[in-house]
Amino acid sequence: MLSPTQEHVEAFAHLLPQLSQAEPPTLAELTEITDNRATYVFVARQDGKIVGSLCLATFAIPTGLRAWIEDVVVDEAGRGKGIGAALIRHAVATATGLGAVSIDLTSRPTRVDANRLYQRLGFQPRETNVYRHVRSTE
Repeated sequence: MLSPTQEHVEAFAHLLPQLSQAEPPTLAELTEITDNRATYVFVARQDGKIVGSLCLATFAIPTGLRAWIEDVVVDEAGRGKGIGAALIRHAVATATGLGAVSIDLTSRPTRVDANRLYQRLGFQPRETNVYRHVRSTE
């Protein structure tokens, strides 16, 4: 994504509720995300309309450049048409081209089709504990 537009804001407002209860980003927030050199936002179009998106985040640590794929979502009307696979392949190619030594993603077990897609594209489940610290709202 080069520079976010109102079209992107509207697309995220439509897509993200299909993935999360988080508030969709504003134009200023999308601009901040895309201005970050370590973060890539990819969108997929079908018939000119944005029907999917994902975010690729990269970070350098002592053991090498790592990448995470986050917020993968394809509009429910477009699922099963290869859009998610195309987004993932593009993210993997980008991360590989940047020299990432690993590319991780997470997916809830209830997202059966998404988990099947990730495994079909070469992602392997890891035996690990995932911990989350949530910012206090007090």
